Amino acid sequence: MPADWSDLRIFLTLAREGSLTAAARRLDVSHPTVARRIKALEESIGARLFDRLPDRFVLTSAGEELLTDVQAMDRAAESIHRRAAGLTDTVHGTVRISAGEAMADFIARHLPRIRHGRKCVEIELVASHQLANLSRREADLLIREDVPELAGIVTRKLGRTAHAVYAAPGLLPADGSAEALRAMPWVGFDEAHIYMAGQRWMLNLLDGIRPAVRVNNWLLLREAARAGTGLAVLPCHMGDADPGLRRLGPPIEEASTEQWLLVHRDLRVLPRIRGVMEALVALFQSERAVVEGRAPVAMPSAAE
Repeated sequence: MPADWSDLRIFLTLAREGSLTAAARRLDVSHPTVARRIKALEESIGARLFDRLPDRFVLTSAGEELLTDVQAMDRAAESIHRRAAGLTDTVHGTVRISAGEAMADFIARHLPRIRHGRKCVEIELVASHQLANLSRREADLLIREDVPELAGIVTRKLGRTAHAVYAAPGLLPADGSAEALRAMPWVGFDEAHIYMAGQRWMLNLLDGIRPAVRVNNWLLLREAARAGTGLAVLPCHMGDADPGLRRLGPPIEEASTEQWLLVHRDLRVLPRIRGVMEALVALFQSERAVVEGRAPVAMPSAAE
């Protein structure tokens, strides 16, 4: 009897995740369901596909052979799913945009401009550090600082994002010198997010001493800085737009980051996706001075 695709999909997920619990969570089904479907698949094929170890499931030689074919089927299914979008009314529909929370915050402030003339298009904006899978249409468009090495992905550079030091009006240093900044309290990212822009610069300034308050995303960092918890390095488009923050000096040269727009090549020709892409490119062009931290900003003084 030919194997059912739904059983093969469960097999593929278990092979990727390595445990029944993780596979069940990924598939949004129960733990027993995964076990039962894998057993049924093994009986249908007539071969044991996994060795059941105490802490994980490991593919047998038969399972490894099957995995190659199932992965090819999965790629074909993903391609069909993407191409099917082009067979419907492509002017209408939903466009899913995934970006880090700072960039998602910037895009959210300009959604009326992005949707102008595109009222037939619904937009789902997701703020996430995780790289959404474009092949599986977890998102239609990604905005990221780095270009991942993924097959079938088309990229376009949007611009560069500047970062600077910001503080609440009641927490301003005497001047902008390194000594004055070093004497102030700071807020930064936790160890898992130390790769965020400006964090290495901040640690160098503080002689390697970590801030007493640490967070895991830009929105929390902005709120903590606004509350007067400490100084923080923020994207200029975020800090300059906040009336509760003051910028302390020019953008940090080594903290600038590139922004890239990513789309799967099978989807970039769809009118609704192409239209949103064009709107995003136009937004970055018109707001270039803001994104690059060159928009006029009143520098504060200690007496403010």
